[in-house]
Amino acid sequence: MRILTVLAVFLAMLLGGCGLLPDQIDETSNWSADKLYSEAKDALTDGGYDKAVKYLEKLESRFPYGRYAQQAQMEIAYAYYKQGEPISAIAACDRFIKLHPNHPNVDYMYYLKGLVNFNDDMGFLGRFSDQDQTERDPKAASESFDAFKVLVVKFPESRYTPDAILRMKYLVNALAAHEVHVARYYLKRGAYLAAANRAQFAIQTYPDAPAQEEALYLLVKSYEALGMKDLKADAERVLTKTYPKSEFLAGRESVNKKAWWQPW
Repeated sequence: MRILTVLAVFLAMLLGGCGLLPDQIDETSNWSADKLYSEAKDALTDGGYDKAVKYLEKLESRFPYGRYAQQAQMEIAYAYYKQGEPISAIAACDRFIKLHPNHPNVDYMYYLKGLVNFNDDMGFLGRFSDQDQTERDPKAASESFDAFKVLVVKFPESRYTPDAILRMKYLVNALAAHEVHVARYYLKRGAYLAAANRAQFAIQTYPDAPAQEEALYLLVKSYEALGMKDLKADAERVLTKTYPKSEFLAGRESVNKKAWWQPW
């Protein structure tokens, strides 16, 4: 019985080992750094982002001090971005920035980080009309703006800066419009003080945004509903002086205008 038991255990281990053998085979085990990088680039070109990440991680692990290591870290961030994994992409960008703050291509990582957040929630940025605007979370837009701002301030001569500036302008308009939509939401529901506060915030925080005009109008209406005559008169005076031909002054606030996202 003892012999049979030992044989049974040995046979089970042998069969189990045989079952694991195929999974233990790594085709890349003998690849050089050049080979790994070349295969990773081919995978990226072909849209095989999972495969690209796998090769790039092996490249960084096996050759941490080689000429491809830092390049692999950047390519991993890009692969995650293209794969639609924003959290992993941003983590990879932050890791590179922390490890290599003086790298000649660190400006690209700031740009990529901004780009990831910019495209992370296109529901907020691109499909605003399909859902109640007050339900949109502007967090991704705010973080995108912050990343682009660092790029613009730290690397004004970067080739990515002009595009970052354009995207920042768009984000300012988007964030201002969000505040105005929330203010309008409160006004319609009789939350006049909340509406006034959100309109005031939009005016103070985004003074050059197109939504400024409507923010002033909502401020006027909120103060009017609250019975604050002096504040209403002040807001109306600013609106009249700043936008003398405003459709809101003419009582045509429902007139269809170009959507705030169309300038982009």
